Amino acid sequence: MDAATLPLEDGWRQTHLGRLLGHAMRRFDERVLQLMAQDPEVPLALSNLAARGQVGAAHVHITRHLTLRGSRLQELATSAGMSKQAMGKLVDQCEAWGLVTREADTRDGRAKLVRFTPAGLAWLQGFQRAVTQAETELRQAVGAEVATVIALGLEAYASA
Repeated sequence: MDAATLPLEDGWRQTHLGRLLGHAMRRFDERVLQLMAQDPEVPLALSNLAARGQVGAAHVHITRHLTLRGSRLQELATSAGMSKQAMGKLVDQCEAWGLVTREADTRDGRAKLVRFTPAGLAWLQGFQRAVTQAETELRQAVGAEVATVIALGLEAYASA
């Protein structure tokens, strides 16, 4: 197919729902990290990393998916929709920052559990506050009814 036979209308690529969802998610995550960078209760080293843009969406995956009891690396990667190798690199970085630690899994001596450190739990609490604030800002921007419809629609779509 050459350029002469291509459809003339091309704007759909910029405005389809998948692209809009991606933009919205990036904006939301950026706002959450911005709020965390300003949160005095987030450990200073971690808030400084967020403020300098060193913490990104990939690091948020650990915050979203690591269970409070701890998770094996494969469980964490599967939950986040990432490869085990990519998640391993993120966990290495977060471990170096003091956000998580690896401990022996009492159910299987060969396995390790990734767990939040005390600083990581403080980070998680900051994440909760920031998500709550970002959701409030979204509701204010689009209106409570629209925000509710968005949430219900996305929940239904994700569970289908």
